[in-house]
Amino acid sequence: MTVINVAVIGVGLVGKEFLNQLATFASTSQTSKIQLIYASNSKKALWNDNKPLNISGWSQALLDDPGRSDIELSSLPRILKVPNARTVVVDNTSSDVVAALYPAFLRAGLDVITPNKKAYSSSLELYQSISEASAAEGGGRFLNESTVGAGLPIISTLKDLVATGDEIVKIEGVLSGTLSYIFNEFSTPSGQGPSFSSIVAQAREKGYTEPHPGDDLNGADVARKLTILSRLIPQLRSHLPEGYKSVSITSLVPPALSSITSGDEFIARLPEFDSEFEKLREDTKKEGKVLRYAGVIDVQNKVVKAALEKYPVDHAFATSLQGSDNIIAFHTKRYGARPLIVQGAGAGAAVTAMGVMSDLLKLL
Repeated sequence: MTVINVAVIGVGLVGKEFLNQLATFASTSQTSKIQLIYASNSKKALWNDNKPLNISGWSQALLDDPGRSDIELSSLPRILKVPNARTVVVDNTSSDVVAALYPAFLRAGLDVITPNKKAYSSSLELYQSISEASAAEGGGRFLNESTVGAGLPIISTLKDLVATGDEIVKIEGVLSGTLSYIFNEFSTPSGQGPSFSSIVAQAREKGYTEPHPGDDLNGADVARKLTILSRLIPQLRSHLPEGYKSVSITSLVPPALSSITSGDEFIARLPEFDSEFEKLREDTKKEGKVLRYAGVIDVQNKVVKAALEKYPVDHAFATSLQGSDNIIAFHTKRYGARPLIVQGAGAGAAVTAMGVMSDLLKLL
């Protein structure tokens, strides 16, 4: 029977859902034995010298148990290594500090699974360190399916296309659930709809945006996802030296609001710019098109951009999306006439945790 030790860093929305899915799998699997040996939030950790913890009672234990507040993150690559056993580190945070530890985890032979976009979308140096540590003899595996499209098989599809020798020509997609929702509501084939600011406010109320909507409207999240995908394409692996900062990004944040740090104030002032967005909607309607915030990777021309694009009303990006769906089209040598399309829910704790869990299952 395969034995897997699991160490979980971050037990927020995604982390909690992942542990619930992990407990369900552990209780039903007849071929694998899953052991939780570490779980931590930002204040304390549950750890008992790598002895198994109660996989179903971790939440209450974090509340009741004094836990360990003396464990330094930097010590984890050393203390989590169990002789003659496989240990998987699952990072459910969005922390740069934890991401910087991935090379050390991998060099120690620990596998790393994460929905954290920071590591693969930051500097080229960190990306290369992760790749080299994983490729080294005895190095752990690095899996990050849920960094793009949550539980959608986007990264695995791209990896399979590359590994089987297909030639990637272009990748194009609506990769932000937040911006998908906003423009699905704002720009319809009829050209009619609520004001831009009211839709952003509604998206915030539904929990689709960050507390400060400008963090979604600035396009950085899409740029990070494009960086992750670009680094899986051989011709572009070294193309973005500063990671997502090297991507061409069109921000939708009005310049006059760029310095506002309060999400509430941002929402209150956004109506001042509704007329600009309305003109853009009207002009797009006259062209028989709709607006979508898309990410584009043009491999031949080495162009990687996140921008507001116009698509014909019969295009898949105009007709197929609902709510906060993601959609991505792979244009390749094999899929030349019609692109390979992956579509579905691209945000939410349950589907993101599913993506993390699916990576874990690849190790069994």
